Amino acid sequence: MKNVDPIQYCHRCGTAVVYRVPDDGDTRERAVCPHCGKIHYVNPLMVVGTVPYVGDRVLLCKRAIEPRLGKWTLPAGFMELGETMAEGAARETDEEAGAHIEMGPFFSAISIPRVGQVHFFYLARLLDERFEPGSETLEARMFAESEIPWDEMAFLTVRQTLEHFFADLRQGRFGVHESSIPWSPKA
Repeated sequence: MKNVDPIQYCHRCGTAVVYRVPDDGDTRERAVCPHCGKIHYVNPLMVVGTVPYVGDRVLLCKRAIEPRLGKWTLPAGFMELGETMAEGAARETDEEAGAHIEMGPFFSAISIPRVGQVHFFYLARLLDERFEPGSETLEARMFAESEIPWDEMAFLTVRQTLEHFFADLRQGRFGVHESSIPWSPKA
């Protein structure tokens, strides 16, 4: 897994940690404090977002920030402490697109083990087509499937979620989708 700085000091007491398999029956090497015994776990980050839609069109946001500046994405971002996945997805949709939505059901979960993330998307019905993009978005715009700039998608998780959305739309019913993305430079 990349982008994870190793833990160097105990979060509880500040002592330098050692890396070893804990004596509690664990099977993985962890950062363990030799002073207070705290075991430090590094867990995946949760990215939450929505598939905002009306009819057969979806709302996409053009990124104003790295990574993937200038590429298109669904409104999504890191879940914050103290919020549910659905609350985080709604917050991100408001922050990135300024879209007025009615939250729908859970739609997809995509694991990306190499970067330690899991991306979760909910369906969200747009209540109108007035958007007020925030500072992380250059443009928010509606697209039918044939208009989507597939070669300009920011992330494979977004592309995969959109492919599921349009396939389900053609079938007349939405399912729940789970998958993982192996190593790729665009994950």
